[in-house]
Amino acid sequence: MQSETLLCSVIVPVYNGAGTIERCLNALAAQTVAPGRYEVIVVDDGSTDDTAAMIDRWRRAHSHIQLTLLSQANAGPAAARNRGAAAARAPLLLFTDADCAPTPTWIEAMTAPFADPDVAGAKGAYVTEQTGLVPRFVQAEYEDRYDRMAGQAQIDFIDTYSAAYRRAIFLENKGFDPIFTTASVEDQEFSFRLAQKGYRLVFAPAARVSHLHDSGVREYFRRKYYIGFWKALMIRWHPERMVQDSHTPQVLKVQIVLLAALIALAPLALLGLIWPPLNWLWAPVAAAALLFLLTTLPFVRKLARRSPALALIGPPMLVVRALALGSGYLIGTIHFAGTPPGARQPVISGWQRLVKRTIDIVGALIGLTISIPLVAIAAIAIKLESPGPVFFWQVRIGENGRPFRIVKLRTMVADAEARLPELVDLEHLEEPAFKLKNDPRVTRVGRILRRTSLDEAPQFYNVLRGEMSLVGPRPEEERIVRLYQDHHRKRLAVKPGMTGPMQVNGRGDLSFAERLQMELDYIEHYSLRKDFEILLRTFPVIIRGNGAH
Repeated sequence: MQSETLLCSVIVPVYNGAGTIERCLNALAAQTVAPGRYEVIVVDDGSTDDTAAMIDRWRRAHSHIQLTLLSQANAGPAAARNRGAAAARAPLLLFTDADCAPTPTWIEAMTAPFADPDVAGAKGAYVTEQTGLVPRFVQAEYEDRYDRMAGQAQIDFIDTYSAAYRRAIFLENKGFDPIFTTASVEDQEFSFRLAQKGYRLVFAPAARVSHLHDSGVREYFRRKYYIGFWKALMIRWHPERMVQDSHTPQVLKVQIVLLAALIALAPLALLGLIWPPLNWLWAPVAAAALLFLLTTLPFVRKLARRSPALALIGPPMLVVRALALGSGYLIGTIHFAGTPPGARQPVISGWQRLVKRTIDIVGALIGLTISIPLVAIAAIAIKLESPGPVFFWQVRIGENGRPFRIVKLRTMVADAEARLPELVDLEHLEEPAFKLKNDPRVTRVGRILRRTSLDEAPQFYNVLRGEMSLVGPRPEEERIVRLYQDHHRKRLAVKPGMTGPMQVNGRGDLSFAERLQMELDYIEHYSLRKDFEILLRTFPVIIRGNGAH
């Protein structure tokens, strides 16, 4: 079979469990996509039962399915999936787990988002046929998260039980980190890495796999504990995800904090039965318990729609979840405290992000206060010289590839965008970015605004909203980002800035390659000191006006 005929390669790691992998393979054989359009790669990760023999028998009985069996010493699912990806022949990589049975339309639904060339990865969903209370609770928990993701045009969190990536992008970014030797957060970490570069990841809810969820509380606690344990390492590399990601409910973090407060205060409050001066601690204990219960109500209401029994076990199961994740994260933080960061260092550490955001808020408030009178005068001048709006809004690409609307004072004639093809052959540019030194579309007032950089003063509003920073790479247009090579995308790992290395080193006189190199160097060697140096150098540059076109 020629690789050109293949739509996708389905990769399934397995470590023991002949029965589960057979169920998975039978489901893959029943796909609506023609067998010649996909290959199945099973990676035997050091199994010690009869898994390999069963797969060999299955392959002979289903010769119409292209199945390759790879074997390796036990190294974990991350290493196993990477091994399968390296051997794959198709342009799309689909991942599922051995204990999952994809529904008949899974491949069709999983590959459908890639009709959009901008999509780099996709996440599917779980279903289950189990009837026990704990498995049904787990399913409800996942569906609650699917509800959150359904309305998002772009996500940052992909689980490998039902996942797909473009093979070229997967390999260029070196796949899953094999440091995660158990099934934990290796899939989250990889999707965070791609999202940080601005690759578009999407949710494909129709790409469903039937899973065997945790059957009891002990199994549930153990799984959540190890997720928390390994997440402690991952957060060291992606501290921004401690605040928010597209999958994790914010209320979960609140519940972990409240439960930690209860565990810390309750023993002391009990001592109040012996030593009365500690009785006051019962008030915060009761308040934390009440708040925890209140945070569970929205999810418990969802459970009640399924069955009263699920609603009844909801609060205690949420306590188990918070306890398992919180204790795992605490132990993981202690365990990995001395681990060298290696190649997976954060672009900006957690404390640097906090300081940088504080400076941005203070600076934006001061900047708006000073610039508002000047912007008002400029607005009058703009309206007197030419018809059209005072402000110019344009979609730019921000941190992690998120689009936002940047605001500037209008410096060109109202129909400037429509006139651009008359001045520039966009299809045959040597570089994707360009600057016209004597742009006839710029008005007389606009030239003054550009010379003084006053046209960019309204961007203090973007900084205040958190879409930009005072210092960072300049926000790029969508059409230019589409032309980026993979290593260029690292500049999307931080918020774009009002000023930055480009503004203090030539501005519009720089070539696209020179600007990119400066901005990548700024990110790779980031420090708060460098931000302050750029801020101080910005004012003389504005006064001189060099490169302001």
